[in-house]
Amino acid sequence: MLDIAEELHRWVEQGREFAVATVVAVGGSAPRQPGAALAVDSDGTAIGSVSGGCVEGAVYDLCVQALEDGRTVTERFGYSDEDAFAVGLTCGGIIDILVTPVRGGVFPAALRAAATGEAAALARIVSGPEELMGRALLVRPDGSYEGKLGGHPELDRTAASEARALLDAGRTGTVEIGEDGSRCGQPLTLLVESSVPAPRMIVFGAIDFAAALVRVGKFLGYHVTVCDARPVFATPARFPEADDIVVEWPHRYLESTEVDGRTVLCVLTHDAKFDVPLLQAALKLPVAYVGAMGSRRTHEDRNKRLREVGVTEIELARLRSPIGLDLGARTPEETALSIGAEIVANRRGGTGLSLTGAHTPIHHDVPREPAGRIGSVA
Repeated sequence: MLDIAEELHRWVEQGREFAVATVVAVGGSAPRQPGAALAVDSDGTAIGSVSGGCVEGAVYDLCVQALEDGRTVTERFGYSDEDAFAVGLTCGGIIDILVTPVRGGVFPAALRAAATGEAAALARIVSGPEELMGRALLVRPDGSYEGKLGGHPELDRTAASEARALLDAGRTGTVEIGEDGSRCGQPLTLLVESSVPAPRMIVFGAIDFAAALVRVGKFLGYHVTVCDARPVFATPARFPEADDIVVEWPHRYLESTEVDGRTVLCVLTHDAKFDVPLLQAALKLPVAYVGAMGSRRTHEDRNKRLREVGVTEIELARLRSPIGLDLGARTPEETALSIGAEIVANRRGGTGLSLTGAHTPIHHDVPREPAGRIGSVA
């Protein structure tokens, strides 16, 4: 439900009653992932989506019913072979939905945190004893929490610890624990939705290709910074959609700014005096992606220079250069699209190949180890 937190937070402030249907588990080729939500208020207004359109009508009715009787329910939707017009996922997948009337508790605080960009996790019981279904904890990055899941005090502590681990990684997912907080006893399934600030994209080089990449980065949900040492080029007028514009030598800025395991670094300067010290620092950082623009000749020359300053082969193997996927791109917009596509493929574990004739999953993610936030590396 945190994926529609901004609008739901406004509903809370307006005093509107509503119910939320949240995807808690998926199987096969389901269009939306756990955490995706649809909400319906008491006037019948709906926002969000749980299936991209396949089962929205039926889920809408479940939300209306939850508002009337105040009960939390779960429902499974899957593909219907017998009736193509029956309620089901025509893509062949299965989704489990939790429908909860939202009336106080930790939900307003969770929605406020997500809407304002604070880091927090909402942990809800989505499988277990009926009397515990839908109960929730709000967990902060320091491990503190609000709310209560059940009668055993260890349950809340264990759930908060599990939720914090997913929050540290910026992930949404499910975990199983015992009803008494241990790994034994009657099992409970928790859906943990992580709300974290937008990941960073730092674009080095205030060139025309950078302007297009800023637009793509914003479209993909990144907080985008443009950095260039030349004040005549790094201006708000040239990059109106950038969140930040920094006039500084790229490597010095990278040494002083905060990055984490979700940060992507795009080096578009293709000038050795900028690229070499910048990439020497960048390839040592635990960021998600480091890409550098340039021809294949520029790439070979740059790698030679990086080796000369002590960059290892393991570090060089992390560098995506020439940057982007092979789309035959020529214009700044086409090039930005190819870079954005490579970033998504890297993030999700995609191959970058055409889906036509392929036998690989359409939706898949690369499991990543939690990456802690790091500050200055100066």
